[in-house]
Amino acid sequence: MHAVSDTVSCPLNWRLFLPREWAEDAVRRRRTGVPEDVGHREKWRLALDALDALEALDELAAWRLVPPVVVADAGYGQNADFRTGLAEREIRYVVGIRGDITVQPHEAVPDAPAWAGTGRRPVPRCRQPPVTVAELAAAAGRDAFSEVTWREGSRGPMTSRFLAMPVRPAGVRSRRLAQAAAVAEHGRWDGVLPQVRLLAEWPDGEEEPTRFWLSDLPEVTPIAELVRLAKIRWRIEHDYRELKHGLGLDPSQVQDGPNGVLLVQCGWPRPCGGRRRPGRRRDALPFHSRAGGGRRGR
Repeated sequence: MHAVSDTVSCPLNWRLFLPREWAEDAVRRRRTGVPEDVGHREKWRLALDALDALEALDELAAWRLVPPVVVADAGYGQNADFRTGLAEREIRYVVGIRGDITVQPHEAVPDAPAWAGTGRRPVPRCRQPPVTVAELAAAAGRDAFSEVTWREGSRGPMTSRFLAMPVRPAGVRSRRLAQAAAVAEHGRWDGVLPQVRLLAEWPDGEEEPTRFWLSDLPEVTPIAELVRLAKIRWRIEHDYRELKHGLGLDPSQVQDGPNGVLLVQCGWPRPCGGRRRPGRRRDALPFHSRAGGGRRGR
């Protein structure tokens, strides 16, 4: 987990991910000295653990680095439990998703058949089938997408076309989580699914929208700010390459366990120290969780 701005990032909290095949391999565990109480834990759970461990959230508030916004790729954003975990912690997010996530339009109204008076009451739900975010964005048409420039790249302005619209995630897991939360708080569920905003990108020259994000930032958030946050992943990817190749974060290079990672963290201020330019914005640094380790591309 890193704090990220347009010009610099800083490691905040790291977790060691133990793959399931390692956790279940007694020979590997013994040869590598994995402690008995350490096991496999999904990356989305590790990310929430890291947030919970950040008692520095209060300190960050004192540094005026609030409100925190979690920015993560689809390895996290696709997971309804992760998004719900952020919402339960009252942490705003802009997370990548795949185009196959299903949603209902924000105006969808749930209903329930009349109860016969015996047996279980019917559960309210939207009767129209959900659609994928890719289908919904494409149905809006190319003219509904607006041109947004999110930063100045080495070869000129970084510009594409985007659309933001309110939706209600409607996958099986999303519905179950919404129902459980409503029953726990109100004793019943009215079938209403939580509303978030879908951000979709449709670059010129493409036949259909290509990238998608979900965000629970307020509806008044300008689309340019949504795009800026969604695209800020380039900074963490750039800095991760410096950590890996310049400071020895690569697993094959870090031989000293926590001590080696600590050395990498201590060396981090040097390569990034001269980046910030006068006059560039420094507020609203989003927390960023990175999925997939060093093998994932941008």
